[in-house]
Amino acid sequence: MVDGQPDVETDEELEKLLGFLRDARGFDFTGYKRSSLGRRIRKRMADTQITSYTDYRDRLETNADEFNALFNTILINVTSFFRDPEAWTFLQREVMPELIAQSGSEDEIRVWSAGCSSGEEAYSLAIMFAETLGLQETLDRVKIYGTDVDDEALRDARSGLYSAKALEPHSAELRDKYFDQNGARFSFRSDLRRKVIFGRHDITRDAPISRLDLLVCRNTLMYFNVEAQTQIVDRFHFALREGGCLFLGKAEMLLNDADRFEVMSMRQRVFRRRPGEAAPPYQPAPVKIRAGMGNELQSMARHRQLRDLILDATPSAALAIDSEGVVVLINSHARVQFGLTSTDIGRPFQDLEISYRPVELRSLIEQATHERRTLRVNGAERRVADDVQYFDILVQPVTGTDGLPVATHITFNDVTVATQLKSEIKRVREDLETAYEELQSTNEELETTNEELQSSIEELETTNEELQSTNEELETTNEELQSGNEELETMNEEMRVRTEELDEARTFLEAVLTSIAAGVVVLDQGLKVKCWNRGAVDLWGLRPEEVLDQPFHSLDFGLPTGKLRETIQLCVDSGKRGDPLPVPAVNRLGRSIMCMVQCSPFDGHNGGVVLLMEEGRTNGSQ
Repeated sequence: MVDGQPDVETDEELEKLLGFLRDARGFDFTGYKRSSLGRRIRKRMADTQITSYTDYRDRLETNADEFNALFNTILINVTSFFRDPEAWTFLQREVMPELIAQSGSEDEIRVWSAGCSSGEEAYSLAIMFAETLGLQETLDRVKIYGTDVDDEALRDARSGLYSAKALEPHSAELRDKYFDQNGARFSFRSDLRRKVIFGRHDITRDAPISRLDLLVCRNTLMYFNVEAQTQIVDRFHFALREGGCLFLGKAEMLLNDADRFEVMSMRQRVFRRRPGEAAPPYQPAPVKIRAGMGNELQSMARHRQLRDLILDATPSAALAIDSEGVVVLINSHARVQFGLTSTDIGRPFQDLEISYRPVELRSLIEQATHERRTLRVNGAERRVADDVQYFDILVQPVTGTDGLPVATHITFNDVTVATQLKSEIKRVREDLETAYEELQSTNEELETTNEELQSSIEELETTNEELQSTNEELETTNEELQSGNEELETMNEEMRVRTEELDEARTFLEAVLTSIAAGVVVLDQGLKVKCWNRGAVDLWGLRPEEVLDQPFHSLDFGLPTGKLRETIQLCVDSGKRGDPLPVPAVNRLGRSIMCMVQCSPFDGHNGGVVLLMEEGRTNGSQ
């Protein structure tokens, strides 16, 4: 950074990093606002002690686990049940009765929670419908879809388990009605849980869920730039039925869509889709081949050649796939535009790059064939080297005479020039609305900052999503450290108790050995001295430190150990106690004695023997 201005090279490196994330993992963050996106990525880079985007990209290439850590940092998953209660109250009292009245008494009510994070919003919708319609009618008629790009958040959502703190927005009555206690957590009731379907969905790329009565997408659009917001709103408009409602976050507005959405409550950010076609399907002019005058008939080859010429003359790239998924037609524009050849005819469609780039066409073909209707994807982006192309794609099922689908016709209409002109017109319009746009942008930036600064108390509207996420991470780390500390304390206490028990046992054993007047010597399997009690000291005059770990037969004292070698070896081999053996010896006072030695097997230390030595009398003593 120079004189407070952004480093251009750094911006270019950020764009390259975003392109790498899109190509390597399929996460396209290029539509996100660079201010908040760059801030989140730099936070993760600081955690890994990396200073440049290039070095961080190298880290991603060498460490696959780093992708998950980065995505969890970028995707701020802060949500709660009935967030912004005033807006939910308006939705339940004003919007719900109208939606229910528009649908028939037996019609399905379809709801989509886009960007549902860990599921609180989707379950809030289920509770709201159950309270409004009644539980049984909700189970019969309502279907709720919850989608997000964060797989970890979706796993939490599918589990339906929440802490008591997360359920604080509910009254005790609602909590007991819709949640069952499961240990220290609460699980969403199972019958209503089956009406909520969770799945991964990228609102910037994937085809939207269709025929919706209510679409909820709160505090998600504000992270995207203007172009991405426009594409997302186009998809939302297509997804909603006429009269369907769109529920946005408090910092999100529909500025230039008054012709498609009417405002139900600007304060609560609730909008209704106006009547009209969402996206009129492109209908190519039917190809007509006139027969010759009179009774002259053209040959089949002439018909086929003429058909191919007409298809090649059409201004759009087109191809066709039969019901088995095999390519049966590619016109000249498709061959030139997408690098296809005539040899690709007859190949499985899934083997061609065009089947998944610029958009995933295989799922659209299945949907169009299943629903028997034409699907349209507007503004699909395709990058070729440094150039960007935009296509409107039409996926049209072709039915046979029996009414069953026999093929699928796909048309790619190049709208790059129109898109660029539209962008130019949009920039001119933005110049005319500078003051209003700057005010809205400032409002969105302030709201984004508030979301990022939210750390400890979610009900304070001035805190932000980023600090809340950081606080949750710190709380998790603190809990892990606390748990680890408690485990260490428990282990330390166990070690202390065991040490005391060991000291007590050792003291007891020493007291026992000390109290035995006879000499007690313990030998290990190698016949080295492991124990030498006080009786042995008094008898032979050797201290324990002089004999411990020394070979017993090498010790020089008044007992001729060589005479015990055979007895000791027999005890070791047989594992049985031997009879007392009298051995002439000389005690520490130099007096001749008859030492009675008894050898017993010792089970500890992988075998060994215990020698019990008692002083007897010499043969001439009285």
